[in-house]
Amino acid sequence: MLRIEYLYWLVGAFLIACAVLNLRERHYSMAAFWLILAGPFVFGDAILGALKQDQAWPAQAMGVGVIALGLLAARGRLRMAADGPGEQEQRNQSATRLGNRLFGPALAIPALTVALFLGGKILASQGIELLDPKNLTLTALGLASVLALFAAFRVTRAKPLQSIHEGRRLLDSLGWAVLLPMILATLGGVFAATGVGDAIAALTSAVIPIDNRIACLLAFAFGMVFFTVIMGNAFAAFPVMMAGIGLPLLILRHGADPAILGAIGMLTGYCGTLLTPMAANFNIVPAVLLELPDQYGVIRSQIPTALGLMAVNILLMIVLVFR
Repeated sequence: MLRIEYLYWLVGAFLIACAVLNLRERHYSMAAFWLILAGPFVFGDAILGALKQDQAWPAQAMGVGVIALGLLAARGRLRMAADGPGEQEQRNQSATRLGNRLFGPALAIPALTVALFLGGKILASQGIELLDPKNLTLTALGLASVLALFAAFRVTRAKPLQSIHEGRRLLDSLGWAVLLPMILATLGGVFAATGVGDAIAALTSAVIPIDNRIACLLAFAFGMVFFTVIMGNAFAAFPVMMAGIGLPLLILRHGADPAILGAIGMLTGYCGTLLTPMAANFNIVPAVLLELPDQYGVIRSQIPTALGLMAVNILLMIVLVFR
C-alpha cells in the first residue's frame, strides 16, 4: 500500500536537495531554512511515536525549529531568482517550441488525482487497498504529481536533474510563503482549542439579537470573511465561526441545514481570501512570480469579484439554509 508517509519522505528529500544546492552556493540562511523544514516531513512519524511514549523532547526540538524558521524568514523577502547568462532567452525559445504542450503535465495533476481517488475508492470497496485509505485524497494528489513529473520529462525532453534545479529555483523564489498553507491549516484548530469560538459566541449574543435567524446568518457570513482576511485562509476561519455562531445559533437554535451552511459558508470565507495579503501564496506570490509593478495589484483586481460573490452567497444562504 502506498502510504502518505512515503510522499512526505519524498518532499523531505527534495527539501534536503534544495538545502544542499543552496549550501554549495553559500546561501546559508536559505539552506538552513529548507533543511529545518525537511525535519517534520522526514521525522514526523518518529516525533509522533515519541509523543505516544511520553517522550516530549523530539516535539520540543521541532518547536524550536519552527521558531528558527520564523527568525530566518524575517531576514528574507519574496523575489524571483536571477537568471544566469542566456537562461531567459533559452527559456523563451523552449516555451515557443513546446507551445501549449507545456500545459499537459500541469493539467494532468488534477485529472490523475480524480482518477486515482475514484480508482482507490473502487478498489478499497473490493478489499484491495493500494492507496492509503485514511489519506486517500492527499495520496492520490501526491502520486498524480509524481506521474505528471514523468510526463513533463517526456514533453520537454529535459533531464531528471533539471527538475531539481528548476524546483529549487522556484522554491527559493517563494521563500517563506510556502509555509503559509501548512501554518494556516493548523491555525483554526489552535483558535478553536483555545476557546476563541466560545468568546465569539458570547460576543455575538451581546451584540446581535440571537432570536433573529437572519441576523445570526449575517454575523456568520461577515465573520467568515473577516476572520479569513485576518488569518488568510477560510479553513482557519471555519472552525472558529462554526463553533461560535454556526453550530450553537444557526444549526441548533434555528434549525439551519448543516451541509448547505458549511458549503456556502466556506465559499463565503474564500471571498475574504481574495481581499487579504495574508493569503500570500494566492495574492502576493503571483505578483512576485509575474514581476508585477504593484505588489497588491492582484488583490485590487479581485475586489469586485469578492464583493459580488459575497453578496450572492449571502442571498443563497438566506434562501436555502433554513428550508
